[in-house]
Order: sequence, then structure tokens, then C-alpha cells
Amino acid sequence: MPVVDEHLLGPTDPPIVVVLSGPSGVGKDALLDRIRELGYPVTVPVTMTTRERRPGEVDGVDYHFVTREQFKVHVATGELLEHAEVYSGHFYGVPRAQLRKALNSGNHVLMRVDVQGAKFLRRTVPDAQFVFLIPSDRANLEKHLRSRKSEDEAKIQERLAAVEREYGEIENFQHVIENIEGHLDSTVEALATLIRTRAETPGRQPIEI
Repeated sequence: MPVVDEHLLGPTDPPIVVVLSGPSGVGKDALLDRIRELGYPVTVPVTMTTRERRPGEVDGVDYHFVTREQFKVHVATGELLEHAEVYSGHFYGVPRAQLRKALNSGNHVLMRVDVQGAKFLRRTVPDAQFVFLIPSDRANLEKHLRSRKSEDEAKIQERLAAVEREYGEIENFQHVIENIEGHLDSTVEALATLIRTRAETPGRQPIEI
């Protein structure tokens, strides 16, 4: 596995927080997996969800899988930085403790959320960098959703119907990165360049949670 010099992402004191969002099926998970696989020094807070675990997913690594009742307790106690109900009643949210842990890791921080979650984070983490990931061809969204083989046709159609609404939020993001099919490493480099540029900006202030 290639190892990337940690200094290529710029200074981490204080760390940059990047909120990565975009339509379902655009490749957010694949991008985060690849940037870590390549050895970039980044930390990804683990999102909490009530959806079913997909084959190969590990609790506490890919997501924190909880029941709806457990999720509601976290909402009531204010433990979640953001939360939203999406796609057939599933809840997602980022625990505050996860972001604090990530900020103390010595790495820059990447947060993966849906478009609804990004709205909340603009209020709770306003100094983060908000990135909207788009596909090179929208037809790839449906192909990726179907390749998961984890949802029935009704759920797939629901996700596809949400795409236009999600694209309607693109103007609220500071940065847009195109995820070109078959060129994931180019997408990684675009994200790394963004982080590096922001990290080298003088006078940055630490993010408080």
C-alpha cells in the first residue's frame, strides 16, 4: 500500500474539518475508504444510524448501528451534532464525542453526511469546509445504488427521486468536487489539495465542539 507523507496535507494544528456530502450513490464512502487506504493522515468520525447493517460492514467502524429507541435517546440528550431521517425512515447522526475524538487524533477530519445533515452542521460546525461531491454522469448514481444489492426497488426509486432535491442544495456548499467514474484517485487528490490549501491558510482558529 502506498504511504503518503503526512505533510502533504499541510499543518494539522489546528485540524481542518471537511464535511463531505452529495447525492446517494455518488461514492462518498468509496472516497473516504480510498483516501485512508492511500495513507493520508485523516480521521473520519463514525456516524450513528438505525438502518440495517450491509454485508461486510463492521459496527463501530463503518457506522454505529443502533435501534430507533437508542437513537432517540441520543437526540434527547443533545449528543448528536446533527441528525436526519432519510430514505424510508432511517435515522443518521454524528455524535459529538466522535468529532471530539477525531479533532484530538492529530489528523485532519473528514465527516460524511447526507445533504440534510450538512444543513445542521452549518450551524453547529460553521468553520468547517463543506464539499458537495457530484458524479461525472448521473446515470452512475443508479448503477451504484443497484450494485449494493441491499435495498428493494422501492427504496432505490426513493433515493433516485431525492437526487434533484439534493442537487438543489449545491449552492450552499463552498466546494464542489467531481467524482469521475474509474478515476477515484483523481478525486482523492482533488480533496487532498483542498485540505492542503485550507491548512496552509494563516491565522486559522481551532474548531470548538
